[in-house]
Amino acid sequence: MEIKDALAEAKLKRKENQKFVVKLKTKKAFAKQMDEVVHGLHDDVFRNLDCLTCANCCKTTSPIFKMLDIERLSKYFRIKPVQFIKQYLHLDSDNDYVLNGAPCPFLGDDNYCSVYEHRPNACQDYPHTDRKKFYQLLDLSLKNTEVCPAVYQIFEKLKEIV
Repeated sequence: MEIKDALAEAKLKRKENQKFVVKLKTKKAFAKQMDEVVHGLHDDVFRNLDCLTCANCCKTTSPIFKMLDIERLSKYFRIKPVQFIKQYLHLDSDNDYVLNGAPCPFLGDDNYCSVYEHRPNACQDYPHTDRKKFYQLLDLSLKNTEVCPAVYQIFEKLKEIV
């Protein structure tokens, strides 16, 4: 499935996926198995998907920048953290530091990240479908179905199982 098609389909299935998340939250017994199942789906999907062909996450959303991320990137750019914040970030409504805009200023035309080795932890962990306690990330993952075609595919495969 093409990236644009998957993202468009995810938007069309928003209500269906919302209901699915509610259903998953009621399956307390499945919560213990969910990591194993979702991690297997994650591995399957990413065997056939190259993030560099998409980079929609970097083009449309901002990670949260923790102070450790800001300090690491400031050191990389050889500027003070306050300068990094002033140049690239602002506080959002949740009082988290996020990028001033999209696409990410560190994303190249070739979809490569110019700060890849120093990128924020939120970028390193994205799309979070291989993290422990996936059950706790259902709401975030639901949002990510409309950002990341891999998450959408994982949800579709998970629906076939549950």
